[in-house]
Amino acid sequence: MAPDTPETPENPEIPERGELVIVTGMTGAGRSTAAKELEDLGYYVVDNLPPSLLPDVIRLVDESHGPRQKVAVVVDVRSGSFFAGLRTFLAQRRDLGDPHGRRTTLLFLDAADDVLVRRQEAVRRPHPLQASGRLLDGLHRERRALADLRGEADLTIDTTSLNVHQLTDRVAEAFGTPESTALKVTVISFGFKYGIPVDADFVADMRFLPNPHWVPELKHNTGRDADVADFVKAQPGAAEFLDGYLPVLMGVADGYLREGKRFMRVAIGCTGGKHRSVAMTEEIADRLRAAGFDAKPVHRDLGRE
Repeated sequence: MAPDTPETPENPEIPERGELVIVTGMTGAGRSTAAKELEDLGYYVVDNLPPSLLPDVIRLVDESHGPRQKVAVVVDVRSGSFFAGLRTFLAQRRDLGDPHGRRTTLLFLDAADDVLVRRQEAVRRPHPLQASGRLLDGLHRERRALADLRGEADLTIDTTSLNVHQLTDRVAEAFGTPESTALKVTVISFGFKYGIPVDADFVADMRFLPNPHWVPELKHNTGRDADVADFVKAQPGAAEFLDGYLPVLMGVADGYLREGKRFMRVAIGCTGGKHRSVAMTEEIADRLRAAGFDAKPVHRDLGRE
């Protein structure tokens, strides 16, 4: 019997597997922030995972999401003796090759002790290794327990002088792709009579434009139909609104990226969410895409009438 075909990048029948990122480090150094950023970048994130379960988690992700799904696991000092399993896992990857076919990166987050103490005191939580001693005692025990892992890390980020946004930028720089780090804009049409979308970042009201509902030949069409869209965009004030509103959205979008936000929801409303808001939502999404943004239109209330 012929041997199984090896899983190599040259074999097109074997899908490329997503990266595995193992996040660890000192308590208060930003593990949760890094994990949240990795989740925003498209990683499947598991927190506080005993390293002995890594193979099982990877197998389950392969089965449920496919081998291309990127995975990130957070391992902290609460795992205790399980750290030995993590070192064994990493040694196997480096000495024998990754048995799961995934490129594995160990990310270690660190910070100065005085900064870690201030952060822990700010959230009013004891250190997991503090026991009946001082918070600083717990940090010293943790630093000794993690010393070997820190030396083996593929990437160490010192967060002593970083704020949350700067840390997310560093994680995005290391693990993001042009697609995952781009701002994703959802432009939502809606009807005011059904309520304003509660998760909207911006809301614009199109009821200042004449309603196609009162034009017999347009009444039963929607803003996605060319005749309705042309009618709406030809009304006095429509072009001026678009020309003024798009630069505002683009300026804010740039600021969102600087602040580490990668999702923006723009709600465009009219009375029923059928004509004016739909036509303008499509036009705004088209213009944003033409400007290089990842924008998609969503019509929340279309078809409810």
